[in-house]
Amino acid sequence: MSRKMNMMIYFENETDTPVTYKLKMLVRRAVEATLDYEQFGNASEVSITFTDNAGIHALNKKFRGVDSPTDVLSFPLFDYEGESEEPPVDELIGMLGDIVLSLEQAEAQANKFGHSTEREVAFLTVHSMLHLLGYDHETSQEDELDMRRRQREIMEIMGLAVAAND
Repeated sequence: MSRKMNMMIYFENETDTPVTYKLKMLVRRAVEATLDYEQFGNASEVSITFTDNAGIHALNKKFRGVDSPTDVLSFPLFDYEGESEEPPVDELIGMLGDIVLSLEQAEAQANKFGHSTEREVAFLTVHSMLHLLGYDHETSQEDELDMRRRQREIMEIMGLAVAAND
C-alpha cells in the first residue's frame, strides 16, 4: 500500500542544527512502517518537531509535570479511554497528533546503546507513533510488553533490529 498520497507529515526544526533530508525521510519511513504494521489505511497527518533538551524539558515540565528532559513526547489528538483491548485506529481520520523529539537526547541515547543517532530517531518515532495510535506502556506491565513487542517488530521490518532493552 502506498501511503504517499494519503499521509502528510509536517516537520519543524527548533534546533540550531539543520535537519537533513535523509533524517526526515527516515522519520517518514518510521511513520509509514508503524501505520502499515497497524494496518491503518486512513488518510492521516502527523506533526513532528525536532528540538533540543532545553525545549523538550520545558514541554515535559508543562504537560507532564516532570522537571527534566526526555527523549520524545507524544501528543495524540484522540483519547482512547474505553473497553476495547486495542485503540480504534480504524475510526481515525485526519490529524493523529504531534511528536516532539529531542535530537540532543537521541544522540546521547544512541551513544549509550552503541548505535547510530539515526536508528535512535527511527525508534523514538515508532514509539511515539504507537502512542498517537492509542498504545500506552505506562498503564500496565502487559501493555508495556505489548508496546515493546510492536516496536521491536516494526524496527525489524524496517531493517533496524533493536537492542534487548527497547
